[in-house]
Amino acid sequence: MIKILLLIVIGFVIWAIFRAYQRSLNTPSTPPHSQTVEDMVKCAHCGVNLPRSEAIYSGGVFYCTPEHKQLGNK
Repeated sequence: MIKILLLIVIGFVIWAIFRAYQRSLNTPSTPPHSQTVEDMVKCAHCGVNLPRSEAIYSGGVFYCTPEHKQLGNK
């Protein structure tokens, strides 16, 4: 009786390991670079839309270049 229970336990462990291995094969790998969504802002001078990280913020408005910042709002 002990041998049968031991075989059942061993079989269950092997089945669980095999199933976990199959799940790891089916999961998609993470892409090399994850895409992050960034807010777009409009230049106060020319109206061009650009990512917030590339914009120049001054006086409560955004500009696309230092020249447009010097020229100010249109």
